[in-house]
Amino acid sequence: LLLAVCAVGIGGTFQYGYNVSIINAPTQHIHKFLNETWSSRYQKELSPDLLTFLWSVIASIFSLGGLCGALMGGSMAIRLGRKGALLMNNAVAILASILMGISFPTGLFELLIAGRFLIGINSGIGLCVQPLYIGEFAPKHLRGGLAMGTSIFLTGGILTGQIIGLRELLGGEKHWPLLLSSSCVPALAQLLFLPWFPESPRYLLIDRGDELSCAKALKRFHGSSEYRREMEDIQRECFALDGEKPKKPWQLFTDRGVRWQLITVIVMTMGQQLSGINAIYFYATYVFEQAGIMAEKIPYVTLGTGVCECLTALSCVRSNYVGRRCLIIGGYLLMTLWCTVLTFSLTYQELYSWVPYMSMTCVFAFILSFGLGPGGITNTLTAELFVQSSRPAAYMIAGTVSWISFFTVGMLFPFIVNGLKQYCFVVFLLECFFVAAFLFLIIPETKNKSFLEIKKEFHKLNFGRNA
Repeated sequence: LLLAVCAVGIGGTFQYGYNVSIINAPTQHIHKFLNETWSSRYQKELSPDLLTFLWSVIASIFSLGGLCGALMGGSMAIRLGRKGALLMNNAVAILASILMGISFPTGLFELLIAGRFLIGINSGIGLCVQPLYIGEFAPKHLRGGLAMGTSIFLTGGILTGQIIGLRELLGGEKHWPLLLSSSCVPALAQLLFLPWFPESPRYLLIDRGDELSCAKALKRFHGSSEYRREMEDIQRECFALDGEKPKKPWQLFTDRGVRWQLITVIVMTMGQQLSGINAIYFYATYVFEQAGIMAEKIPYVTLGTGVCECLTALSCVRSNYVGRRCLIIGGYLLMTLWCTVLTFSLTYQELYSWVPYMSMTCVFAFILSFGLGPGGITNTLTAELFVQSSRPAAYMIAGTVSWISFFTVGMLFPFIVNGLKQYCFVVFLLECFFVAAFLFLIIPETKNKSFLEIKKEFHKLNFGRNA
């Protein structure tokens, strides 16, 4: 099971975290490349406004690719299987790496844009299919812990990208094309290791009707002595679905039986992206400067935020034993607290010498709380709130909401920060508090429950108290 999570994660959410992270290091070098390419091609200087526009396209087209990938991921998981979709997805990553790698020697910045779009598609598909696959092959009592592999590899990708992007490694002027094309390494690793593992047992029995292959897969994943209990659970779900075909995303919006599950997933996914985690990273450099850290040392201190996220995801595997409901609500409430404290500390930054260190503590505490709650649990709950026929469509909707929110934050965030300064955290603390209140009122505990049992928990909400 652990090896399967690693084989799935290295080419899944690791790619997303890695490619979000590595684009920051070569910013100045890409600006120089754009200027030089434009001058040699058109014999005139690139205007500052056009340079800003081209850089914005390179940075933001990743989100557009991710949105397209999220819309494709569920369909691929149904047609090719969970494992097949992930394997096919690596071809997109390898093509993207080639295009980004040859953009500099060929002098075609258009290849860089195309490569970023394709690696966005790869990330969108990976974010959709990886938690779907892990949630379906994990035994009921280990589902929460194994599903945290999604968060561990995502944060591991961010940290790896921060390290590889240091100027002493591949973040320097000579090596930045290699840095951008290095995303082919995780793709090749997954192509090497994932074929050794079986397809999702639930997909094999419920979607394909192949009971023999399902039993073989369960024996591989759970062991010859333990697989029968899980087999019975899958058979019960298959019987309850009574041959129901996988649903399309738009069908979920008209299905009263999943109304509150869908609302919950949309609120959780939007809450994760709009929680203020981007504001924290934006303000981190300013907070570190105020604490007296030299500018050239800040990239190394910023690595501490990546380490912080990664360690939180790892510790969350263990703390998952307290239950998903407790972790996600507690995470949002703690983020509300740290936003409040950070607003005050940034406001009174100049009054006392110790206040900048309080701000620095709040940055790390907020990241820890995010990793412990919404960062780690959101994908797990998305898998658990739906039965087999609705799950791929639910991940497509969640992925679409996530990427649109990600893009919206990227567009509006600079205006929010410029307009409100440190008081932007008041917006985020209100958002975190309202998401926590919603989840407290709506979401049941899902730990150690089958997908059918969780569906019954929502029955009264969906059909009224007299149902």
